[in-house]
Amino acid sequence: MKLTEFIRYVGVNDNRRLLFENQWPLPYGVAYNSYLVVDEKIALIDTAAAAFGEEFLRNIREEIGDKKVDYLIVNHMEPDHSALISLVRSAYPDIEIVTNAKAVPMIAGFQGVDANIRVIKEGESLSLGKTGLVFRMTPMVHWPETMMTYFPEEKTLFSGDAFGCFGALEDSNIDGFAKYRDEMVRYYSCIVGKYGQTVQSALGKLAGIPLDRICSTHGPVWESELGQVVSLYDRLSRYETRRGVCIVYGSMYGNTADAAKAIYDECVSRGVPCALHDAVAEDASFIYKDVFEYDTLVMGSPTYNNDIFPAVRNILHGVCARMVKAHRFASFGSFSWAGGSVKLMNQKASEAGLEIVSDGMPFKCSFKTAMPDVKSFVDSITHYKPLA
Repeated sequence: MKLTEFIRYVGVNDNRRLLFENQWPLPYGVAYNSYLVVDEKIALIDTAAAAFGEEFLRNIREEIGDKKVDYLIVNHMEPDHSALISLVRSAYPDIEIVTNAKAVPMIAGFQGVDANIRVIKEGESLSLGKTGLVFRMTPMVHWPETMMTYFPEEKTLFSGDAFGCFGALEDSNIDGFAKYRDEMVRYYSCIVGKYGQTVQSALGKLAGIPLDRICSTHGPVWESELGQVVSLYDRLSRYETRRGVCIVYGSMYGNTADAAKAIYDECVSRGVPCALHDAVAEDASFIYKDVFEYDTLVMGSPTYNNDIFPAVRNILHGVCARMVKAHRFASFGSFSWAGGSVKLMNQKASEAGLEIVSDGMPFKCSFKTAMPDVKSFVDSITHYKPLA
């Protein structure tokens, strides 16, 4: 697909609806995006996943015919973008790989390729004839070798995984922020969420670069809605949220579930934006997405073997591992002969830097017979200190 005078799209769609990274569901599929910059010399920017080799080469040939590809730009070595490097080299034996020093041992390790590689550094350029490419190092967005490639003549950034999202593409898909917005947040929270600080560093480095277009390795080519996309990415990487409550619970016999639903209903009755997630029944990626949306995380767990119920503990571990900041936290849960889950959840959240806004709402045995004070608990999680 021709995007501009010089840029061609040669990526592929994966509609098999398998698990991304063998763990995140793809209800709308995913795209593995790759691009050609066609001038006197031709540069291929990134490849695709291993299962799409024949289709990928066909896409390239449909755009350039029998012309040779002179350069392969490797922005990111994760296998969903680099698995076809050796195949591309077989099809174009004289191709020169252009990447940074940190990617070189990964290319050898994943693809067994160690020859005809040009190592570039921050700010270096590559002439293609009338036009050229400029390289920007963006380490830990979200691997150590990640970089971005800028095409000044058409103010286009080939951004790697940055600004990407889940969701396969329509053949003519350009933009579509409203359609892809939630899948961008889910993608970010699962894949990039831990690396907010380095994402901010990358955004700072890119701040002075004129942009008309971002070509990510997943999701649409962003053009008219570029401002919304960059703004969302900036907000996510600052861990900035909107006021609201994300309730996550796990329940063995329904008592903690009853409490979760009562808390949710009370929040809704007060007009508080709210999401309710069952950690046992739902995939974690949809839960993490709402953790990044709302500023208050409320977790419910029965005491299980003097510990946190495993499904809830796993989610809390994932939140802490993502180094989520600027969040408020509260907990609740049932117990029988010995309590402890509420205290343990508060402890883990506090150690991770979350603001504990309530001592919690533990209750003994049945929610219906214990009748904990839900209204007071919701008071604590919906009360905000006055702004300074």
